[in-house]
Amino acid sequence: MMTPIEEKKDEKIRMGMVQVSDGKSRPRLARLVVTMDAVTVQREAPAPQPQPDRSVPHARERMVQITRQKVGGLGLSIKGGAEHKLPILISKIYKDQAADQTGQLFVGDAVIKVNGEYITACNHDDAVNILRNAGDIVVLTVKHYRAATPFLQKQADAASDTDSSTGDEHPSLHSKTLDDNCNSERTNDADGGWQSAWSAEEGSRPASRPPSAASAHGQDQTHWVDVVSVPLMMAYVTRYVFGTDKLRPGAFEVRARPHMTTGVIHAEDPAALSQWLKSISDNIVGLTNLQMKLFNRHLSGGERIEYMGWVHEGLVSAAQPWQTYRPKFLVLKGTDVMLFDVPPMNIAELAKCPETLKVYQTMFRTVKESETVDWRQHCFLVQASGAGPGASPAGPRYFSADTRRDLLRVEAAWTHNIVNSVVRLGKKTFTVVHMGRAAGLTLDWASGFSLSEGTPGAPPVWSYRFSQLRGSSDDGKSKLKLHFQDTETKVIETKELECQILQSLLFCMHAFLTAKVASVDPAFLASIQQSN
Repeated sequence: MMTPIEEKKDEKIRMGMVQVSDGKSRPRLARLVVTMDAVTVQREAPAPQPQPDRSVPHARERMVQITRQKVGGLGLSIKGGAEHKLPILISKIYKDQAADQTGQLFVGDAVIKVNGEYITACNHDDAVNILRNAGDIVVLTVKHYRAATPFLQKQADAASDTDSSTGDEHPSLHSKTLDDNCNSERTNDADGGWQSAWSAEEGSRPASRPPSAASAHGQDQTHWVDVVSVPLMMAYVTRYVFGTDKLRPGAFEVRARPHMTTGVIHAEDPAALSQWLKSISDNIVGLTNLQMKLFNRHLSGGERIEYMGWVHEGLVSAAQPWQTYRPKFLVLKGTDVMLFDVPPMNIAELAKCPETLKVYQTMFRTVKESETVDWRQHCFLVQASGAGPGASPAGPRYFSADTRRDLLRVEAAWTHNIVNSVVRLGKKTFTVVHMGRAAGLTLDWASGFSLSEGTPGAPPVWSYRFSQLRGSSDDGKSKLKLHFQDTETKVIETKELECQILQSLLFCMHAFLTAKVASVDPAFLASIQQSN
């Protein structure tokens, strides 16, 4: 059973237990951690054994218990003795053996007592015998001699007991030493210690430890290890199987560039699923808005970005009766509709958009639930006008947003962009034929429709405000009829025109009219002015 989502408000972190899969194999238990800028999937793993404290202790007596191993003995070597007027000094500690596993013995420690028996007056051989016969549990009382440490460590690294080049003032420090079993130490300098170290690495296995040492090292403890961490900047969260209209029940996925994914995250509890989706979506929107602000610092007012986010374009293939979906990163900037395969991370990448449309020459329409072509919801159509005279009209492109909130954000931003674009554009003139004569039809944000013939600047043949337009009709090719109502007589007057780029004219008319309708709403106008 999944645990409830834990929230750390001070750190703005949410975490909880989920199940994660690749969408094919059986889900595995995991922990999901959501921060402001990333989603991380973690798995439980045995905690690494903490390294013993290797800091050299102060010069005070310490008692250390060692459990003798069958292979390796006490795992230390000694030098010195009373015959050399030196204490019994630990000259070498063998890695991962008994003495090393205590973490409390160091090269340069003087052995004062063995199981409570003083050995400070013992010569070297007697000390060897005492250590060899001290039993399986040996308690050493030691005191560190810092001055002897450099000489002993240098000799230990050189792996030689007869090398007088250490510069030691006391030749007695080079007397015989104990081997791993507290026998006289034998050295082999043929390979400089490399072969023995290699063999130890090849055949290493966890050494046995006393219960106290095992508990101290947290042998049975576990911790959480990161499996994957997906940054939320320019990411998206979706419940759909990638590239399809199949909705995953009780599961979602977070994807980001370049092809990063959390895997399929399963949340059995609907309330927990809703919380995860909202938390991740809110963080993505917040980071995206922050990136928009950073971009807009480098853009003029008329080129501001109003929207950035992922949508999914439906693609129909002749090889299959259904359509697939591919993610597209949508940017609404100034007068442009920009579509990226990979989201831009800087101004230079923003300027290299592979596909750009003009918003005032593009039609946007949300798709009703009854009109959707498959199981994908929150869909909309985008249709760009033909490229020029004689070009066949481009068909509408089918897109889907992941949530209704995303669709509403796209729709609102699109309207914002249309208004901004029309206000910035001011007016646009199309070449038409009126009553058999060439003319120019001008759409003017301030004054409405006007038709002029002859030289530029000549008085218009007729003009109407946008509010006087009562309807229009066209043959889908080049002929257009505009129906205006006279403000005084209320009579409907029809104007017949021909235009070789009819679709561009119609889409531009729609943009101007949409901007005029939106401008009637004071709240909308205020938001436009504030954004500018």
